[in-house]
Amino acid sequence: MANPTGPLPASVSIARIRLWSGLLVAVIIIFALRLFYVQVIRYGHYSQAALSDQLKQYQIPASRGLIEVKESGNIVPIVLNQRLYTLFADPPFIKKPQTVAKQISQIIGGNPSSYIHALSIKGTQYSVIANKLTQTQSKAIAKLQDPGLGTQGQDFRVYPNGDLAAQVLGFVNNQGIGDYGLEQALNPQLAGKPGMLKAITSVTGVPLAASRQNTQIQPVPGDNVVLTLNIGIQQQLQQILARDYKTTKSQGLSAIVINPYNGHIKAMANYPTYNPANYANVTNSRLFDNNAVDYPIEPGSVMKTLTTSAALNIGAIKPNETFYDPAHWVINGFNITDIKQDGGAREQNIASILALSLNTGATWMLMQMSQKGNTVINGNGIKIWHNYMVNHFRLGQPTGIEQGYEASGYVPPANLNDPSINLRYANTAFGQGVSITALQLVAALSSVINGGTYYQPTLVNELITPTGKVEVNRPKVLERNVVKSSVGPELIPLMENVVKAYLHGGFSFMNFPSNYIVGGKTGTAQVARPTGGYYNNIFNGSYIGFVGGNKPQYLVVVYNIKPAIPGYAGSFGGQPVFADIVHMLINEGYITPKN
Repeated sequence: MANPTGPLPASVSIARIRLWSGLLVAVIIIFALRLFYVQVIRYGHYSQAALSDQLKQYQIPASRGLIEVKESGNIVPIVLNQRLYTLFADPPFIKKPQTVAKQISQIIGGNPSSYIHALSIKGTQYSVIANKLTQTQSKAIAKLQDPGLGTQGQDFRVYPNGDLAAQVLGFVNNQGIGDYGLEQALNPQLAGKPGMLKAITSVTGVPLAASRQNTQIQPVPGDNVVLTLNIGIQQQLQQILARDYKTTKSQGLSAIVINPYNGHIKAMANYPTYNPANYANVTNSRLFDNNAVDYPIEPGSVMKTLTTSAALNIGAIKPNETFYDPAHWVINGFNITDIKQDGGAREQNIASILALSLNTGATWMLMQMSQKGNTVINGNGIKIWHNYMVNHFRLGQPTGIEQGYEASGYVPPANLNDPSINLRYANTAFGQGVSITALQLVAALSSVINGGTYYQPTLVNELITPTGKVEVNRPKVLERNVVKSSVGPELIPLMENVVKAYLHGGFSFMNFPSNYIVGGKTGTAQVARPTGGYYNNIFNGSYIGFVGGNKPQYLVVVYNIKPAIPGYAGSFGGQPVFADIVHMLINEGYITPKN
């Protein structure tokens, strides 16, 4: 029997040596392959992973442009910036989130547990913890000397005049983005271009100054915007709306004062309103809406000013023309009538169509556009009137004013296959079945009053770049030859006659000094039911008119939503507001009297 403890045969020893040698070689090969994989094939991945632990980068906000006005030749800011600070974390550098959260709460308040997530979030080098820190709080954070914490200066909006032009201005939300009004429409110009800071750091978060991968791009401030608004007119317009909102028991008032010769808005306001400095506390977001540009309604008889202008322009009527008014027309089986106070069937003229606000008169003008001498509406008249509404007066489309959420309104298509098309278009002639914003209406009538040029309404007078370059916003013509230059001078005395008629009818507030010209037109429109048809006892009131000396200087439009007062909404809800605005313009010296 063999001895188990004796020496192994030489062949067995050699075999074992070869086995262990082979295993060692295999291990070396595996390590070599792994090293090759890591250092060559996966170099980019692991390099980036290592870099991410040492890379600190974040965006540097640009200083937002100011919003200003010109007052007595001087530029006065009405929207300013206040430097506050955003507290952010670089989570890979936060080693003890619970401890850091407690330190933060001791400086800025709040529950430490509410900061844990922002301090621990993975996959980012920039996690916002809190906004709007004061400079004192920012310095206290810096004293912690924690490489994972930082503060970043950011401009927040300040409104020194409270609710002045609030819905025109809009506001800047917590993300630094303009919302509503000018802030939204001009956000690219106001916001500027943010900068970027990127730095390679040591393991303790200290930037390595010699690193070629460090970059810093300085932010470019936004442009300052100088508005067309007249602050005096704007302030007093808002006071008038706040007062008349109560006296007319309105659900909403909007008004615009515009220069018809260049489209410059001198004042634009709505009531109720809000303070943009406290926008976060507003519970009804409808207060943010600029209803003067984003709330189209069926305007009622103010539309007759445009119907008259179109009919005058094509020669379908003459300004002193008379006609027999039957006091009702039957269109598509429906009666179009006037109010009883208009005196029934009798001889009327163009002046009385506007002064008495005859729906039958507006329908007759559409008949004349169909064919001179007609007492029926045909496709020719419908096409002509549709063309004037859409292509001349630019209804049914935004004006392009610098406002967020501008509405288009609605003009019914001229579908001659529609069996009710004659009735639909008869209604549009006196302002029903068509929806128009206050801005669209006043811009359209401006193009008649100024001689036939449709200027794009604008709130921007100038842009001032960060280098101080002034870019003047030249008046932009959207349409020429809206009407002939003779139509405005024909319409102006017709609208003056409306004011005189109301004065003689007992509306004493329509008495204006003789060295000024004032003309206008009321509008009362039934409010449409959501399910179809109209309410019998709910109306919107509107008024469109002008004031000037030798010629109209400003046009004024008023929309009064569902005033709860006796009488016609246009006469008792829109007209008094217009009168208050015009008296203010005259009394405060904003209107140049006749020579």
